[in-house]
Amino acid sequence: MTAPPVDCPVDIIFVVDESTSIRRRNFDKVKTFLSKLIGRLDIDSGKTRVGLVTFSTRVGHSVNLTMHMSVDSLQMEIMSLRYGKGTTNTAAALRHVRTRMLTPAAGDRPNVPNVVVVLTDGDSNSQSATRVSLMIL
Repeated sequence: MTAPPVDCPVDIIFVVDESTSIRRRNFDKVKTFLSKLIGRLDIDSGKTRVGLVTFSTRVGHSVNLTMHMSVDSLQMEIMSLRYGKGTTNTAAALRHVRTRMLTPAAGDRPNVPNVVVVLTDGDSNSQSATRVSLMIL
């Protein structure tokens, strides 16, 4: 039995590590996990908006909060993501989220909470820069 979507207005951005240390097999597992998780969110009604950004050495594929207004289209986007390889520049990804994605122009709504979920193996190439990015996010 499938539970109904969670009724909670929120803007969520998933920050997905695609660095070499993740490996393709695990990247594919993350895509499957995200696709299933997305299926539980109330995206179709507009209560929940979801964005996504991949990262390795540089910021990769980016999906703003208003790019997909249905579960199906967002799931297709997620499953089409390609594994990139590179180093783990978590700080650059978080800076991108803060300066480019959590903005009204990118679909961020001022009247709902923001949630940023980082999916990584935890080995940032600059731990101090990542800590700073987390503090000002």
